[in-house]
Amino acid sequence: MAGIVVVFDFDNTIIDCDSDNFVVDGLGATDLFNELLPTMPWNSLMARMMKELYSRGKTIEDIVEVLRTTPIHHRIVAAIKAAHALGCDLRIVSDANVFFIETILKHLGLEECFSEINTNPGYVDEEGRVRISPFCDFTSSPHGCSLCPPNMCKSVIIERIQASIEARKRMIYLGDGVGDYCPSLKLREGDFVMPRKNFPLFDKICQNPLALKAEIHEWTDGEEFEHILLNLINTIAIEQNAAAQLITTDCKLQTISVSGHEAFRKALPV
Repeated sequence: MAGIVVVFDFDNTIIDCDSDNFVVDGLGATDLFNELLPTMPWNSLMARMMKELYSRGKTIEDIVEVLRTTPIHHRIVAAIKAAHALGCDLRIVSDANVFFIETILKHLGLEECFSEINTNPGYVDEEGRVRISPFCDFTSSPHGCSLCPPNMCKSVIIERIQASIEARKRMIYLGDGVGDYCPSLKLREGDFVMPRKNFPLFDKICQNPLALKAEIHEWTDGEEFEHILLNLINTIAIEQNAAAQLITTDCKLQTISVSGHEAFRKALPV
């Protein structure tokens, strides 16, 4: 299935929660988070919360322990492994951060399934504190998209992926949030979008489904996630195989036609 690229959001798509909130709540910092939320962008707030947790004596091990308990439907894990085994190119485009995502994927045994993780930088510094920064420096180089949060426009990433792959390759995009609407608008005819039902992306699409060129397939839980994703992969594979066979047949017919013409032309002098 080398002709299929599957792009996943992470929070509330692969995992069944928001990883930022899950860590903040799990380490007892919810009240401060809610107090600061109206005063700064989300990504900046998470950087501040990591500083606060460090000052409270919370260690990297504490954060990792919380991340290892992140809820995820077992059928989603199975679906990702199956799609990877089928040869699909799997990528993540998320407004979470590298440290959270990689920690969770490693715990689930999924880290080798993805060819690329596009998200906010996140790393552990020499003092043992998690540092989070924006994917896009919105102070010096704003992306200029009014649909997306200041730190990340996912369309920029999707357009880069589209430019880097062959035009014949098909894309499946899975997401749930408002930030997944903008990249959904960039999908081409023949692509598919899988919005999570009754989440902001689904609600936004329902307001004007004709704004999208991609075919829409909503899902609600891990079982539907797996069933729809693998069915779409199978459908694309069948279509691509049929197209390849048609091209092969056409080539053979052209060869026969040319060979016959040459034989006829050569026979005339006789």
